This record gives sequence, C-alpha cells and structure tokens, in this order.
Amino acid sequence: MKFTANTRIGIACGIAASIFTVFSARLIHLHVAKHDEYSRLAAQKHLTRQIIHAKRGMILDRNGEILATNLPVRTVFADASRMKKPEALAALVASHLGLDEKEVLEKFSTGKKYIVLKREVPEETAVALWNDMQKQKLRGIFSEQDAVRIYPNGEVLGHVLGFLNHEGKAVQGVELSMESQLAGKDGYRFIERDRTGREIVLYRGIEEEPEHGKNVRLTIDMGLQSILEEELDAAYKDLKPETANAVLVDPKTGAILAMACRPCFNPNEPGKAQPEQMKNRAIIDMVEPGSTFKIVVAAGALNEGKVDEKTTIFCENGRFAYGGRILKDHHGYGNMDVHEILVKSSNIGSAKMALMMGGDKFYEYVRRFGFGERLGIELPGEIPGLVHPPARWDKLTITRMPMGHSVAVTPLQIAMGMSVIANAGRLMAPRIVQSVEKENGEIAMKKEPIVMREVVPEKTAHFVAEALIGVTQPGGTAAFARVNGFQVAGKTGTAQKVSPHGGYAAGKYVVSFVGFMPAEDPKFVLLVMVDDAKIASNLNYGGLVAAPIFSRIAERAARHLDLTPTMPPIPLQPAPIASTSTTEERSN
Repeated sequence: MKFTANTRIGIACGIAASIFTVFSARLIHLHVAKHDEYSRLAAQKHLTRQIIHAKRGMILDRNGEILATNLPVRTVFADASRMKKPEALAALVASHLGLDEKEVLEKFSTGKKYIVLKREVPEETAVALWNDMQKQKLRGIFSEQDAVRIYPNGEVLGHVLGFLNHEGKAVQGVELSMESQLAGKDGYRFIERDRTGREIVLYRGIEEEPEHGKNVRLTIDMGLQSILEEELDAAYKDLKPETANAVLVDPKTGAILAMACRPCFNPNEPGKAQPEQMKNRAIIDMVEPGSTFKIVVAAGALNEGKVDEKTTIFCENGRFAYGGRILKDHHGYGNMDVHEILVKSSNIGSAKMALMMGGDKFYEYVRRFGFGERLGIELPGEIPGLVHPPARWDKLTITRMPMGHSVAVTPLQIAMGMSVIANAGRLMAPRIVQSVEKENGEIAMKKEPIVMREVVPEKTAHFVAEALIGVTQPGGTAAFARVNGFQVAGKTGTAQKVSPHGGYAAGKYVVSFVGFMPAEDPKFVLLVMVDDAKIASNLNYGGLVAAPIFSRIAERAARHLDLTPTMPPIPLQPAPIASTSTTEERSN
C-alpha cells in the first residue's frame, strides 16, 4: 500500500500527538495526583522538623525564692545522610563529648537522619565541637536547645518537690501533681539546610511557638523550712531513729509552711537514693497516733454534753478492768476533770469519756476531725489512713481508740486535727500550692483557703486549748515543749510500734508532740514525730524526745515570723535523761 505524502504527514502527526498526550497525562498525574506525595518526599529530603522545647515552669516558695528551675543545655545529634568523613567525625565527637569512638561510628553506620549522641551537653561544649567541625570542614553533627531541671537547695524540701527522671518525666511531689501547669506545650519549626548542614534562615518554613509552662508558687516559707530541716537533721543524728518527720501549718488557712522527713534524698541525684529515702512519710506513713488522739474524745464528749468543765471521772487508781483486760494509767489517778485528764494524759479517763459517748458517736467525731480520709493536699500518694467503723470493732476498741490505739493515721492528719483546736473548731483543707503564675507574673490560678467543716463549736475548741496549755506547764506531760515568752498548747503521743509479724515490737516506740503557738492567737501548728529513737526504753516518750525538738523549732520560728512575746521570760531547763513527772501514758 502506497501512502501519499499527506497521509504520511498525518500519520506522523498522529503519532507525535499520541506521544505528547501520554507525556502530558504523565505530567498531569505527577503534578496533580502525586503532588502531595512528592512534596512530602522533597520536604523529607531538604527540610527538617525541629522541636522548639517549651520551658518548664519554675517552682517558687511563698516569697518568690526559686526551688526548682531549668539550666540551659544542648542535645547533640547526628544526621548520617549528610556525612562525608564519618571516621574523622567520630573521632572529633568522641573527644569533645567523652564518648567511645567505636560506639559513635557504629551509630553513624545506621544511616539515620536523627541519632542522639548525648543529652545535657553544656552550651560551651556544643559550641566548641561545632567550631572544630568548621575548621576541619566536617558536617553531619547538630545540636538543639534543651534544659536540665535543677533544685538549688539540694536535699531541702526534696520530698515535697519531687524530681524529673532521665526521660524528663515528672516523678513524685509537686513536679508530678502540678505537671499539667508546669510542663507547657512544645512548638516546632520546619527548617531547610544547605549542603554543609547550615540552616537557610531565608527559607525557614511553618513554625508554631511553644507554650511555656507556668510557675507554681507554694505556701512553703523557706526560712521556716530551713529551720525545720536543721533541727530535724540534728535530732536524726543524735537520736538515730528509723525515721523522723515534721509538719508546720497555718491553722487558720491550712497553708503548709514547712514539711520535712528523714531519711531524705537529693532531687538533683535521684538515682543515688534508696526507695526508703524517697518516701514523703508525712502523707504516706500510717502510724498509731498515741495520746495526741485524746483531743478527739475530749472535744466530742464536751460537745455532746456528756461532760462539762466541772465533771469528774473516776480513773480507777490506775487500773480499769474492761472487756476482760486491764487498762492501765502510768500513775494511780483518782477523780479527775477533763482538763486534768488531758494534762495528765489519762488512758482510763479518755476511755471512760468514749464509753459515755458510745461507739457510733465517738466514731463520728474521729471522722469529723479528718481521720480516715484523704485531706486533699496537692501532693501525690496521700493515703486516708485506717479507721474501722464500729461494726468492725472488738469489745476493747472503744477503750483503746481514744488513746490512739486500734487506729492508723498519717502525720499530716495529726497536724490538721490539732489545727481544728487551734482554729476555733474548724477543719481547713491542707494546701501546699498558693498560686499558679504566667511567665510575666500574672496570676493564672489562686488557691483560696477552704473550710472543710466545723468540727466543734468555738467554745469547745477553746476549752480543749486551755487544757492543752496545761500539758506544757510544770506537772504536764510536755513541760519541755515550752518556749520563752509564749504560751504553748499541745499534746504528747507515745505509741508502741506495730510489729510486721503481728502484735507489737518490744521496746520500739513512735513518739510525737503536736502543738500550737501562741496559744491565745495561734500562728502555726507544729507536729514532730520520731520513730524508734535509739535510746533507753524508759526515756522514749513524746514529752522527753519530741517536745524538746518542738521547743527549738518553735522558738526559732517565732523569731523568723517576728512574733511579739506575750509572756515574761522564764528559766527553761533542758530535757533530763529521765523524769517520771513528765511521762505521758503509753498506748500499749
């Protein structure tokens, strides 16, 4: 078949048109259908998504002293796709960062674009590495801004603050409970680099600014905290107890002014601490409170009208048979009124007031004082303690619980229970966070004092407070809790330790003193608790061990708070080695 010239031209044009149509379709497919895919691949090749880390908020005390802050550091990482001389680069990196050269080279061999070489590198070290890379015309190593959490006061307040682990995750304390406010939200930016790895700022892409964390201001007063820690340290060294802790609280607002435990740990070096050192025992330990619990039965019996200020109770001359057992007092007391029962810390007098009230009503007051429930402090791990309802009591419980036996409470609950008496009968919610503040100082959230409930009327609380002043006078169980120039009110506690094998541990006691000052207008409530002091058993009483520690802390706290003395100076004697006249009843 012969084709004419026009036919051949037509065929050629058709073929050409078909070819162009195919190519055009392919181009359209690439530019339209595959646009997003290839754009993403191009971005992955030339752009880097860089995280802009949010600054974690600081933790401050009530006066603005920094308790936790951030130290700027760099995270050094490698992009193996940009390296030309990995061996030389590995040697340089190893020398600057203190790493093993072979291990660094192995990481390079993975070919990954983001290989973390070392975190928490000081700024000057990262700059020196970069400068040496430029001199040797090496590339592939970069660094990004980061920060390390530091606690300027070391061990002081460690249990309250908590810490960040090696992954930057909050562990324990305020760091954990206020994580949502402290952490902030990271931002990001897309950046483009030239062939040497330098950022081309002109082509900087989309970015989102970070939302920096907010600062958390605590109710803690570091002046008072330092006093508390120093005195607790001295007692821990001298008495060598298993544990010791103290809580200082403003009874009118529930604000925790100081809180400390021994043993303790340094939140800057949590990896060096043993688990037992890291427990905030003020909120997670359960102890039998001993005679400090007698304020509950006294307040309840007064408020229910079972006794009044003139009622006398026969204390059986020191031996009371009930439920097939003998309940003893340290001395053989006869008739005593409520004031005397508290001053002398009579187990029998307290038990008889509970019997007058009945189990259900007594239990009601135990719960109204805050025992058996979490009080809601802004710290993780708070426990409710253990208070059984009357349906689960045995026949002895009603005579043992009034003296702090057959019940388990936390040190914080004891402090807040005494705060009820110091605060005209009102139970406040304990607070350790005062406010949350933005970076510019603007208040984002303020925590106001919360009245949980009225436990007893002011008149009842005042009567108990007056009796508790007698506890610290000569002849009371806590004469060594006195502070020159001030009226002190408080109560001792001495409880035999529960054995992990059942029953009680012979010769081991948890002793305490909880009191408030000035008694007529309390500015603070202070609990001191010492667990198993290594001293003779006949000396291991709250009035001889914990009360003198209270006195030293309270005297220094009064000076720090600039309290005006309300009483004339009196000669104070140091706590003697032994004194039967200042020995309270043990709840065993």
